[in-house]
Amino acid sequence: MADAETPGADTPGAGTPDAETVRVRCDVADGVARVRLARPRARNAVDLEMCLRLRAVFEDLDADDDVRVVLLSAEGPAFCAGADLKERAGRDAAWVRRRRQASFAAYDAVERCRRPVVALVHGAVVGSGGEITLAADFAVAAEDTTFRFPEAHWGTVGATQRLQRVIGRRRAKELLFTNRVMPAAEAADLGVVTRVVPGDRLARAGEEIAASIAGAPPLAMALTKRAVDLGGETDLDRGIRIEMAAIEQCLADGGWREGVDRFARRRDGGRGGTGGTDGAGSTDGHGGTDGHGSTEEEEK
Repeated sequence: MADAETPGADTPGAGTPDAETVRVRCDVADGVARVRLARPRARNAVDLEMCLRLRAVFEDLDADDDVRVVLLSAEGPAFCAGADLKERAGRDAAWVRRRRQASFAAYDAVERCRRPVVALVHGAVVGSGGEITLAADFAVAAEDTTFRFPEAHWGTVGATQRLQRVIGRRRAKELLFTNRVMPAAEAADLGVVTRVVPGDRLARAGEEIAASIAGAPPLAMALTKRAVDLGGETDLDRGIRIEMAAIEQCLADGGWREGVDRFARRRDGGRGGTGGTDGAGSTDGHGGTDGHGSTEEEEK
Protein backbone atom coordinates (compact mmCIF):
# COMPACT_ATOMS: atom_id res chain seq x y z
CA MET A 1 0.00 0.00 0.00
CA ALA A 2 1.21 3.44 -0.89
CA ASP A 3 1.40 6.88 0.44
CA ALA A 4 4.48 8.80 -0.57
CA GLU A 5 4.57 10.18 -3.99
CA THR A 6 4.58 13.57 -5.57
CA PRO A 7 5.00 16.71 -3.49
CA GLY A 8 1.63 18.45 -3.42
CA ALA A 9 0.98 21.87 -1.94
CA ASP A 10 -1.85 24.35 -2.08
CA THR A 11 -1.24 27.59 -3.91
CA PRO A 12 -0.50 30.17 -1.18
CA GLY A 13 -3.57 32.19 -0.38
CA ALA A 14 -5.75 30.31 -2.85
CA GLY A 15 -9.24 29.08 -2.16
CA THR A 16 -11.68 29.66 0.66
CA PRO A 17 -11.43 28.25 4.18
CA ASP A 18 -14.10 25.73 3.23
CA ALA A 19 -12.12 24.59 0.21
CA GLU A 20 -9.03 24.25 2.38
CA THR A 21 -10.66 22.17 5.10
CA VAL A 22 -13.28 19.93 3.49
CA ARG A 23 -10.84 17.68 1.59
CA VAL A 24 -13.54 15.12 0.72
CA ARG A 25 -17.10 15.94 -0.29
CA CYS A 26 -20.01 13.51 -0.23
CA ASP A 27 -23.66 13.66 -1.16
CA VAL A 28 -26.24 10.90 -1.40
CA ALA A 29 -29.32 10.87 -3.61
CA ASP A 30 -31.53 8.02 -4.82
CA GLY A 31 -29.23 5.38 -3.37
CA VAL A 32 -26.10 6.74 -5.06
CA ALA A 33 -23.31 8.24 -2.97
CA ARG A 34 -21.03 10.62 -4.84
CA VAL A 35 -17.70 11.06 -3.08
CA ARG A 36 -15.20 13.58 -4.44
CA LEU A 37 -11.63 14.31 -3.46
CA ALA A 38 -11.83 18.07 -2.98
CA ARG A 39 -8.40 19.62 -2.81
CA PRO A 40 -8.10 20.67 -6.45
CA ARG A 41 -5.53 23.44 -6.03
CA ALA A 42 -3.15 20.84 -4.66
CA ARG A 43 -4.19 18.38 -7.37
CA ASN A 44 -5.86 16.44 -4.56
CA ALA A 45 -2.57 15.61 -2.88
CA VAL A 46 -3.31 13.40 0.10
CA ASP A 47 -2.54 14.83 3.52
CA LEU A 48 -3.45 13.64 7.00
CA GLU A 49 -6.73 15.53 7.05
CA MET A 50 -7.80 13.95 3.76
CA CYS A 51 -6.94 10.48 5.07
CA LEU A 52 -9.07 10.99 8.15
CA ARG A 53 -11.95 12.46 6.18
CA LEU A 54 -11.89 9.75 3.50
CA ARG A 55 -11.97 7.04 6.15
CA ALA A 56 -14.84 8.70 8.01
CA VAL A 57 -16.89 9.20 4.85
CA PHE A 58 -16.59 5.57 3.77
CA GLU A 59 -17.28 4.22 7.24
CA ASP A 60 -20.45 6.32 7.32
CA LEU A 61 -21.49 5.10 3.87
CA ASP A 62 -20.88 1.51 4.89
CA ALA A 63 -23.35 1.96 7.75
CA ASP A 64 -25.98 3.74 5.65
CA ASP A 65 -28.58 1.24 4.44
CA ASP A 66 -29.95 3.77 1.95
CA VAL A 67 -26.71 3.70 -0.05
CA ARG A 68 -26.62 1.20 -2.91
CA VAL A 69 -23.45 2.25 -4.75
CA VAL A 70 -20.60 4.75 -4.37
CA LEU A 71 -19.03 6.81 -7.16
CA LEU A 72 -15.57 8.07 -6.19
CA SER A 73 -14.19 10.92 -8.28
CA ALA A 74 -12.13 14.08 -7.84
CA GLU A 75 -12.37 17.80 -8.45
CA GLY A 76 -9.84 19.73 -10.49
CA PRO A 77 -7.38 18.73 -13.23
CA ALA A 78 -6.05 15.56 -11.55
CA PHE A 79 -7.58 12.69 -9.64
CA CYS A 80 -4.73 12.63 -7.13
CA ALA A 81 -1.11 13.78 -7.33
CA GLY A 82 0.00 11.49 -4.54
CA ALA A 83 0.88 12.24 -0.94
CA ASP A 84 1.50 15.80 0.18
CA LEU A 85 5.16 15.61 1.12
CA LYS A 86 5.10 19.25 2.16
CA GLU A 87 3.26 18.39 5.39
CA ARG A 88 6.12 16.10 6.42
CA ALA A 89 8.75 18.83 6.53
CA GLY A 90 10.17 19.03 10.03
CA ARG A 91 8.28 15.96 11.23
CA ASP A 92 9.93 13.07 12.98
CA ALA A 93 9.74 9.39 12.03
CA ALA A 94 7.00 8.69 14.58
CA TRP A 95 4.72 11.29 12.98
CA VAL A 96 5.35 9.94 9.49
CA ARG A 97 4.61 6.43 10.74
CA ARG A 98 1.26 7.54 12.16
CA ARG A 99 0.53 9.39 8.95
CA ARG A 100 1.18 6.26 6.89
CA GLN A 101 -1.07 4.25 9.18
CA ALA A 102 -3.82 6.81 8.63
CA SER A 103 -3.51 6.38 4.88
CA PHE A 104 -3.68 2.58 5.17
CA ALA A 105 -6.85 2.95 7.23
CA ALA A 106 -8.37 5.23 4.59
CA TYR A 107 -7.64 2.82 1.74
CA ASP A 108 -9.00 -0.07 3.79
CA ALA A 109 -12.21 1.85 4.48
CA VAL A 110 -12.72 2.27 0.74
CA GLU A 111 -12.00 -1.40 0.06
CA ARG A 112 -14.07 -2.79 2.94
CA CYS A 113 -17.17 -0.74 2.24
CA ARG A 114 -20.02 -3.21 1.68
CA ARG A 115 -21.40 -1.05 -1.10
CA PRO A 116 -19.92 -1.36 -4.59
CA VAL A 117 -17.36 1.41 -5.08
CA VAL A 118 -16.59 2.65 -8.59
CA ALA A 119 -13.65 5.01 -9.08
CA LEU A 120 -13.87 7.58 -11.88
CA VAL A 121 -10.34 8.78 -12.53
CA HIS A 122 -8.82 11.45 -14.74
CA GLY A 123 -5.56 13.28 -15.20
CA ALA A 124 -2.62 12.32 -13.02
CA VAL A 125 -3.10 9.36 -10.68
CA VAL A 126 0.07 9.11 -8.62
CA GLY A 127 1.00 6.78 -5.76
CA SER A 128 -1.71 7.26 -3.15
CA GLY A 129 -4.14 8.06 -5.94
CA GLY A 130 -3.37 4.67 -7.41
CA GLU A 131 -3.98 3.03 -4.05
CA ILE A 132 -7.38 4.69 -3.78
CA THR A 133 -8.21 3.56 -7.31
CA LEU A 134 -7.13 -0.02 -6.60
CA ALA A 135 -9.12 -0.06 -3.35
CA ALA A 136 -12.31 0.56 -5.33
CA ASP A 137 -14.13 -2.43 -6.79
CA PHE A 138 -13.33 -1.25 -10.29
CA ALA A 139 -12.46 1.96 -12.09
CA VAL A 140 -13.30 3.86 -15.25
CA ALA A 141 -10.69 6.25 -16.64
CA ALA A 142 -10.82 9.31 -18.83
CA GLU A 143 -8.56 9.15 -21.87
CA ASP A 144 -6.12 11.66 -20.35
CA THR A 145 -5.49 9.51 -17.27
CA THR A 146 -1.94 8.47 -16.40
CA PHE A 147 -0.72 6.32 -13.52
CA ARG A 148 2.62 6.43 -11.74
CA PHE A 149 3.96 4.69 -8.62
CA PRO A 150 7.13 6.55 -7.51
CA GLU A 151 7.28 5.56 -3.84
CA ALA A 152 10.69 3.88 -4.00
CA HIS A 153 12.10 6.93 -5.80
CA TRP A 154 11.00 9.07 -2.85
CA GLY A 155 12.85 6.85 -0.40
CA THR A 156 9.91 4.86 0.91
CA VAL A 157 7.82 1.80 0.08
CA GLY A 158 4.27 1.67 -1.20
CA ALA A 159 1.77 0.14 -3.62
CA THR A 160 3.47 -3.24 -3.23
CA GLN A 161 0.34 -5.20 -2.30
CA ARG A 162 -2.79 -4.06 -4.13
CA LEU A 163 -0.99 -3.38 -7.38
CA GLN A 164 0.49 -6.86 -7.73
CA ARG A 165 -2.86 -8.44 -6.89
CA VAL A 166 -4.41 -6.67 -9.85
CA ILE A 167 -1.68 -6.80 -12.50
CA GLY A 168 0.68 -9.53 -11.30
CA ARG A 169 4.02 -9.51 -9.52
CA ARG A 170 6.37 -8.93 -12.45
CA ARG A 171 4.38 -6.10 -13.99
CA ALA A 172 4.00 -4.47 -10.58
CA LYS A 173 7.76 -4.62 -10.02
CA GLU A 174 8.41 -3.00 -13.38
CA LEU A 175 6.14 -0.05 -12.57
CA LEU A 176 7.40 0.29 -9.00
CA PHE A 177 11.08 0.03 -9.91
CA THR A 178 11.06 2.37 -12.91
CA ASN A 179 8.57 5.07 -11.85
CA ARG A 180 7.42 5.27 -15.45
CA VAL A 181 4.12 6.75 -16.55
CA MET A 182 1.42 4.24 -17.49
CA PRO A 183 -1.22 5.64 -19.87
CA ALA A 184 -4.91 4.87 -19.58
CA ALA A 185 -4.93 2.37 -22.46
CA GLU A 186 -2.23 0.27 -20.81
CA ALA A 187 -3.98 0.54 -17.45
CA ALA A 188 -7.06 -0.92 -19.11
CA ASP A 189 -5.05 -3.74 -20.69
CA LEU A 190 -3.63 -4.64 -17.26
CA GLY A 191 -6.96 -4.40 -15.44
CA VAL A 192 -6.20 -1.33 -13.33
CA VAL A 193 -9.24 0.24 -14.98
CA THR A 194 -12.03 -1.65 -16.71
CA ARG A 195 -12.72 0.86 -19.45
CA VAL A 196 -11.48 4.15 -20.90
CA VAL A 197 -13.85 6.87 -22.07
CA PRO A 198 -13.50 10.41 -23.44
CA GLY A 199 -13.08 12.91 -20.63
CA ASP A 200 -16.41 14.56 -21.29
CA ARG A 201 -18.11 11.17 -20.98
CA LEU A 202 -16.60 10.14 -17.64
CA ALA A 203 -19.30 11.51 -15.35
CA ARG A 204 -22.08 10.17 -17.55
CA ALA A 205 -20.45 6.73 -17.68
CA GLY A 206 -20.32 6.72 -13.90
CA GLU A 207 -23.97 7.63 -13.57
CA GLU A 208 -24.97 4.89 -16.00
CA ILE A 209 -22.98 2.32 -14.03
CA ALA A 210 -24.43 3.56 -10.75
CA ALA A 211 -27.98 3.28 -12.08
CA SER A 212 -27.41 -0.32 -13.17
CA ILE A 213 -25.99 -1.28 -9.76
CA ALA A 214 -28.48 0.65 -7.64
CA GLY A 215 -31.37 -1.26 -9.19
CA ALA A 216 -30.20 -4.61 -7.80
CA PRO A 217 -31.28 -6.03 -4.41
CA PRO A 218 -28.75 -4.56 -1.95
CA LEU A 219 -28.14 -7.72 0.07
CA ALA A 220 -27.39 -9.76 -3.03
CA MET A 221 -25.01 -7.07 -4.26
CA ALA A 222 -23.20 -6.83 -0.92
CA LEU A 223 -22.88 -10.61 -0.67
CA THR A 224 -21.64 -10.84 -4.26
CA LYS A 225 -18.91 -8.33 -3.48
CA ARG A 226 -17.95 -10.19 -0.30
CA ALA A 227 -17.92 -13.59 -2.02
CA VAL A 228 -15.64 -12.34 -4.79
CA ASP A 229 -13.27 -10.67 -2.32
CA LEU A 230 -13.09 -13.63 0.07
CA GLY A 231 -12.95 -16.16 -2.75
CA GLY A 232 -9.92 -14.46 -4.20
CA GLU A 233 -8.03 -15.20 -1.00
CA THR A 234 -8.66 -18.96 -0.91
CA ASP A 235 -8.96 -22.05 -3.10
CA LEU A 236 -11.91 -22.92 -5.33
CA ASP A 237 -13.46 -25.44 -2.94
CA ARG A 238 -13.58 -22.96 -0.07
CA GLY A 239 -14.68 -20.26 -2.48
CA ILE A 240 -17.69 -22.33 -3.54
CA ARG A 241 -18.60 -22.81 0.12
CA ILE A 242 -18.43 -19.05 0.59
CA GLU A 243 -20.78 -18.60 -2.36
CA MET A 244 -23.20 -21.24 -1.08
CA ALA A 245 -23.31 -19.54 2.32
CA ALA A 246 -24.12 -16.26 0.57
CA ILE A 247 -26.91 -17.97 -1.39
CA GLU A 248 -28.37 -19.27 1.87
CA GLN A 249 -28.41 -15.72 3.25
CA CYS A 250 -30.29 -14.52 0.18
CA LEU A 251 -32.81 -17.35 0.48
CA ALA A 252 -33.36 -16.62 4.17
CA ASP A 253 -33.80 -12.92 3.47
CA GLY A 254 -36.36 -13.51 0.73
CA GLY A 255 -34.95 -10.77 -1.47
CA TRP A 256 -34.42 -13.25 -4.29
CA ARG A 257 -38.18 -13.18 -4.90
CA GLU A 258 -37.91 -9.51 -5.79
CA GLY A 259 -35.41 -10.36 -8.50
CA VAL A 260 -37.58 -13.16 -9.88
CA ASP A 261 -40.65 -10.91 -9.93
CA ARG A 262 -38.73 -8.10 -11.63
CA PHE A 263 -37.46 -10.53 -14.25
CA ALA A 264 -40.98 -11.80 -14.91
CA ARG A 265 -42.39 -8.30 -15.26
CA ARG A 266 -39.75 -7.34 -17.79
CA ARG A 267 -40.27 -10.51 -19.78
CA ASP A 268 -44.01 -9.79 -19.82
CA GLY A 269 -43.44 -6.24 -20.97
CA GLY A 270 -44.98 -4.99 -17.76
CA ARG A 271 -48.31 -6.76 -18.40
CA GLY A 272 -48.00 -9.09 -15.41
CA GLY A 273 -48.85 -12.18 -17.47
CA THR A 274 -47.86 -15.66 -16.43
CA GLY A 275 -47.45 -17.52 -19.68
CA GLY A 276 -45.91 -17.47 -23.12
CA THR A 277 -42.42 -17.17 -24.45
CA ASP A 278 -40.17 -14.36 -25.53
CA GLY A 279 -39.00 -13.76 -29.08
CA ALA A 280 -36.24 -16.29 -28.67
CA GLY A 281 -38.65 -19.03 -27.60
CA SER A 282 -37.46 -19.31 -24.00
CA THR A 283 -39.93 -19.81 -21.18
CA ASP A 284 -41.48 -16.91 -19.36
CA GLY A 285 -40.20 -15.45 -16.10
CA HIS A 286 -42.58 -17.43 -13.88
CA GLY A 287 -41.87 -20.77 -15.51
CA GLY A 288 -38.16 -20.14 -16.05
CA THR A 289 -37.01 -20.55 -12.45
CA ASP A 290 -38.40 -21.93 -9.24
CA GLY A 291 -36.32 -19.56 -7.11
CA HIS A 292 -34.01 -22.38 -6.00
CA GLY A 293 -31.65 -22.32 -8.93
CA SER A 294 -33.17 -25.20 -10.95
CA THR A 295 -32.87 -23.15 -14.12
CA GLU A 296 -31.48 -19.75 -14.94
CA GLU A 297 -32.38 -17.38 -17.72
CA GLU A 298 -30.27 -14.49 -18.79
CA GLU A 299 -32.07 -11.21 -19.17
CA LYS A 300 -31.48 -9.81 -22.63
